[in-house]
Amino acid sequence: MGSVPMTKPFKHRHLLGIELLDRDDIELILDTAVGMSEIGRRRIKKVPALRGMTIVNFFAEPSTRTKLSFEVAEKRLSADSLSLAASSSSLTKGESLLDTVKNIMAMSPDVVILRHRISGAPHHIAEHIDAAVINAGDGTHEHPTQALLDAYTIRERLGRLEGLRILLCGDIAHSRVARSNMLLLRKMGAEVTVFGPYTMIPMGVEEAFDVKLHRGSLEEALSDKDVVMMLRIQKERLGEPLLPSDREYSMHFGLTMKHLAHVRPQTLVMHPGPVNRGVELAPEVADSDRSVILEQVENGVAVRMAILYLLCRPGEAADG
Repeated sequence: MGSVPMTKPFKHRHLLGIELLDRDDIELILDTAVGMSEIGRRRIKKVPALRGMTIVNFFAEPSTRTKLSFEVAEKRLSADSLSLAASSSSLTKGESLLDTVKNIMAMSPDVVILRHRISGAPHHIAEHIDAAVINAGDGTHEHPTQALLDAYTIRERLGRLEGLRILLCGDIAHSRVARSNMLLLRKMGAEVTVFGPYTMIPMGVEEAFDVKLHRGSLEEALSDKDVVMMLRIQKERLGEPLLPSDREYSMHFGLTMKHLAHVRPQTLVMHPGPVNRGVELAPEVADSDRSVILEQVENGVAVRMAILYLLCRPGEAADG
């Protein structure tokens, strides 16, 4: 396939969540992304690997990084791509999601990338269409490509995932990023600790995801960590306020330069975006040399290229 190195087959037809992947699947995606990253450093950032393939980006929720990242990935692989937003689709006229996607399928795309506010929407669509389906975020359920690019960034910076101590801080209960990262990082052998307001920690999280729950202060939670991933409050998913104010949240759960003065020298600061500066992250932290936020965005293109490539390779059988 052009200048892209061959890899072993990916055994899945869709990418619906980390929950459905095993360690070998994850390593295959991350290893394939290494080669894709090299394409992004060339003068001409394009290979003919997916020429003739048609990909539909259907985002029924707002997105900046994920949507643009997929679009760039598709162009670098020479696929034909189309983008559709819910606000400009027939969903606004009462058409069901399934009928909308079936009409899209009548135009014979090879891949449908779906973001939707309802948990399980990509899984439902995958049962009814012939194209490969990629989950670009479904409700509070999963955001698998974000977790994969986070893992890629950590591995690139620290050389491994196995044995690392990683802190997820913020709105754990409503974050699909948190869920996918907990699943992926534990599968890869990292030790995961979650921390946040008790109103934003899901019941039984320790047993459900095999993670630790920190009950002290942020300073204590940070003391031995290799990575801290800050998460924003998912206000669009809250039925009612779970905190008195952003200011109070920032006082107890916001990461500042004062905190960084007491963490290990190699500790990475991550955030999936969008960042609410002055709430979960002080502006100076977001822009510091500890922050790999923009690296996450850059790596997202390579990881999504890898996923598209693995799902679209012709002549290879895959399961559901």
